[in-house]
Amino acid sequence: MRITDTADLWWKNAVVYCLDVETYMDWDGDGCGDLVGLAQRIDHLADLGVTCLWLMPFYPTAERDDGYDITDFYGVDPRLGTHGDLVEVIRTANDRGMRVIADLVVNHTSRKHPWFRSAEASTDSPFRDFYVWRSEEPPDTADQVVFPDQEDSIWTLSEPTGEWYLHKFYKEQPDLNVTNPRVRDEIAKIMCFWLQLGLSGFRVDAVPFFLETVGADGGELPEPHDYLRDLRQLVGRRTGDGVLLGEVNLPYDQQLEFFGGAEGDELTMQFDFVGMQALYLSLARGDAGPVSRALAGRPALRPDNQWATFVRNHDELTLDKLTDEERAEVFAAFGPEERMQVYGRGLRRRLPPMLDGDPRRVRMVYSLLFALPGTPVLFYGEEIGMGEDLDAEGRLAVRTPMQWTAGRHGGFSTVEDPAALPGPVVDGGFAPRFVNVADQRHDPGSLLSFVKLLVRRRRESPELGWGVFALLDQPHPEVLAHLCSWDDGALVAVHNLGPEPRTVPLTLDGCDAGHRLADLLEVGETPVGDGGRAELTVEGYGYRWLRVVGPDSRRLV
Repeated sequence: MRITDTADLWWKNAVVYCLDVETYMDWDGDGCGDLVGLAQRIDHLADLGVTCLWLMPFYPTAERDDGYDITDFYGVDPRLGTHGDLVEVIRTANDRGMRVIADLVVNHTSRKHPWFRSAEASTDSPFRDFYVWRSEEPPDTADQVVFPDQEDSIWTLSEPTGEWYLHKFYKEQPDLNVTNPRVRDEIAKIMCFWLQLGLSGFRVDAVPFFLETVGADGGELPEPHDYLRDLRQLVGRRTGDGVLLGEVNLPYDQQLEFFGGAEGDELTMQFDFVGMQALYLSLARGDAGPVSRALAGRPALRPDNQWATFVRNHDELTLDKLTDEERAEVFAAFGPEERMQVYGRGLRRRLPPMLDGDPRRVRMVYSLLFALPGTPVLFYGEEIGMGEDLDAEGRLAVRTPMQWTAGRHGGFSTVEDPAALPGPVVDGGFAPRFVNVADQRHDPGSLLSFVKLLVRRRRESPELGWGVFALLDQPHPEVLAHLCSWDDGALVAVHNLGPEPRTVPLTLDGCDAGHRLADLLEVGETPVGDGGRAELTVEGYGYRWLRVVGPDSRRLV
């Protein structure tokens, strides 16, 4: 394989790590995580093998939506630090071989943003058309709100002018009017500002909402995807190899539109929400069928596009693409209590508690994540198996302080008053005395050590990021076996979603008795017989990665 061929498309074989600065590491002792603390922990990420750091919003905020209600798109929240601190984080990360991307949240602003304060004050405001207004009382739109337990309409009356403004999220987050050329120019300037400071791209929040023209003059933006294409070109011109990683929770055929269709010139990457939801259904059933069907139905992409895979993110684990019956199965398995669910459509839990802390199942799921075709994305704390705080409100259940040590506040902060923290540290069986970085760093059998191994093997296996994916026929419904091949290399991965050991017969096209399967996660190998036939033993909740090695192969295994 010509590894140098992949260098300019670095994100094809990247490992992405998402964190919230506020909850990661408090260095000045005020109880709030900060950029200086993050810089002090970059070496942890480098040791883990992370190649791309994704920062959740660090901008000034009114704190209605945990940082996603922004009051200044060009600023850094003073609780977290300064622009200088951010540049030091970026420089330190780059020095360790990591690129940095950040959330681009331009579907809406905070209601306290200067643009909206001016727009709300008068219909003659120069910023009035930065937002979407209506003078007639709106119809019932309760079925369109994103947070049904908090809002009952996507329109809110503004008293100063007696008109209603549009907001798909909280009423404190008025939607920007992307049909306005001035708004589009401002978004471009915002992006260029942060790219100039050293970012390598953005995770684009709520992309379908961002491109909607509901209530605005759609004629001003006849083809919203042209605008997304312009933003991709802008990032390319400014960085050469920057990315747009989009949040697009839609069926696969609609996601293709946001990649740019056959041209692939809009979003660089998109999260695979469909595959994630199918995975949880498979885990609930102990049957690989749902995730196998999702993977088989996932469209192939152009070489300069990519799927991003994940098992946990910063929001609720949405299950909206499952049927009501399928969602009920997942709830019964992993969220039987109402407090574990959110909006009736998802779970607000982390993976280890959902799997009852069973280390076999936890490791099998993360092995599968890193073995799937695409780019794996980790949410902070996953590498050590952190749990959630179900007493926290909504999505904050999984946004608890990072657990660095077994000490006070999990080593996150030296502040005395627990009330000064952004939220309580997880208690119970997943508390810091049981789950923390310091202890696991020195334990070769820890989850952290295992995830490091997965990251290392993933980065050594470009066929997982670049290759052609194929399911392998075998007789066990609980087993997922697949092959990723690229150039002259191929990798076989086998995962058992059931509790009983299985002997898995496989037939590998193009292989013969001169080939062998070399284990990548342990020491060992399996011979390949005539006709490419091989037989693998997989433990209950077991997993195996095997490189296909030919008689003349020069690959290290």
